[in-house]
Amino acid sequence: MMIRIEPALVVAAIAHGEHGVVARFLTEELGLVAAYVPGGRGRKLRAILQHGQVVALDLVERRPGQLRQAGVHPLASNLAMIHGAGAIAMVEYLAALAAATLPEDQPHPRLFPLFAALFAAAGAGSDAPTKAAALVRLELALLADLGLGLDLASCAATGASDDLAYVSPKSRQAVSRGAGAPYAAKLLPLPAFLLAGGGGDADALADGLKLSGYFLARNLLAGNPAEARVWTARERLRGLLLA
Repeated sequence: MMIRIEPALVVAAIAHGEHGVVARFLTEELGLVAAYVPGGRGRKLRAILQHGQVVALDLVERRPGQLRQAGVHPLASNLAMIHGAGAIAMVEYLAALAAATLPEDQPHPRLFPLFAALFAAAGAGSDAPTKAAALVRLELALLADLGLGLDLASCAATGASDDLAYVSPKSRQAVSRGAGAPYAAKLLPLPAFLLAGGGGDADALADGLKLSGYFLARNLLAGNPAEARVWTARERLRGLLLA
């Protein structure tokens, strides 16, 4: 049986056999999809299977446990390469993050548009502060969708919902400024833009990336076979976003 899936985002492509590729695609309908692409190492398909490209898939379902086969058709090219190192680093990190952390064949409809928007922002050359704020939100949404989210609705100590300024590493819950002040050295800063919307200044964005990165590293990437590769890509991107 063959099914058409579109759009799909290319997030991984590994050579397999003499001419083929085993690729992973992020889709809204099926989540992360792995498939064998015949001829994927050829000149035409090699260009289409670059990270961040938007494609349509003709998926051929096989017997349970067998790898699908996919025909791949271009829908839109990601032009991050013409926008410099920061845009390229964003595409490479997003691809590595999705491929390493999302389980296959489990839809995450809330995450797909966030990944798609950030891939598109990199391809369009959006400014670094905009991409940094969006990245923090995507990483926190990823943690939440995988059952590791933060509770930023109220203070862990008082239950109050105003003047939240920190996050407890232990409980993953917000802490108000007053309650957290004596323990500030042990807490993570909670930048206001995560509560108010919009973006933030350089310090707020750095705090946001520190916050999402802490829980990403501890709760999601630790022990992952791709941990070092994903974290190296993130650190490179973080440096470029905050430069």
